[in-house]
Amino acid sequence: MNSIFNRKSIRKFKEKTIEPEKIEKLLKAGMQAPSAMNTQPWEFLVVENKESIIKISEMSKYAKPAYTSACCIITLCNMKHIKEKKMDDWFPQDMSACTENILIQAVEEELGAVWLGTYPDEERCEYLQKHFNIPKDFMPFSVIVLGYPDKEYTVEDRFDPNRIHYETY
Repeated sequence: MNSIFNRKSIRKFKEKTIEPEKIEKLLKAGMQAPSAMNTQPWEFLVVENKESIIKISEMSKYAKPAYTSACCIITLCNMKHIKEKKMDDWFPQDMSACTENILIQAVEEELGAVWLGTYPDEERCEYLQKHFNIPKDFMPFSVIVLGYPDKEYTVEDRFDPNRIHYETY
């Protein structure tokens, strides 16, 4: 629970490489996510080359945090696999769970991370497909920007009992 309660969107990073074993743990965490009927529609594109990371930072005005990052993980949904399994409606939930698992594991690895919204913005998805040679059968769902935080951050407690209802609204 500590990693959940200490997760925060981090947008500025130190100039420091992330160890390969940490990246592997992040990917394992993503693959451990629940998925509808165990479809597991995810694949991943790990981007560590600085020129490629800069391309990601230019995807939209909200992608600027990528610029100082050491690594970006583009989560990809295998749409052909989804269609074969007749699970078209459920992949956003599957891919969101996968993305969140990676964000939580980043805290465990003492990394900072932020989720860059990609899907369902067609322009952003097409941008990533074009710049990273992603086949049309793979939907770029999210970009997870990663690195060592540039400073200590505090996390706010978001618990609000006024948002909880029991039995009926």
